[in-house]
Amino acid sequence: MAEKMEASLSILIMSIASSAVMAMGLAPDDSGKVSKDKNMARFNIDLLLVLKAKTKGNLSKDETEFLDNLINDLQMKFVSVN
Repeated sequence: MAEKMEASLSILIMSIASSAVMAMGLAPDDSGKVSKDKNMARFNIDLLLVLKAKTKGNLSKDETEFLDNLINDLQMKFVSVN
């Protein structure tokens, strides 16, 4: 039996970020296929920006840094692959 995963902010952030990475064509999807969808990549990055704005002041220093660094990294990748 698979171990139960615990829901957390970090898991949510990583889920959205991995969707962005897949949409940029930098990683395969669940079927193993690699494809680019610029609009979906931008949408997922925008979701992280909304999450950052809506949680401002409610995150720990580590959570804030993690989210900021991840968004910055994704934005740099987005610019370089498109």
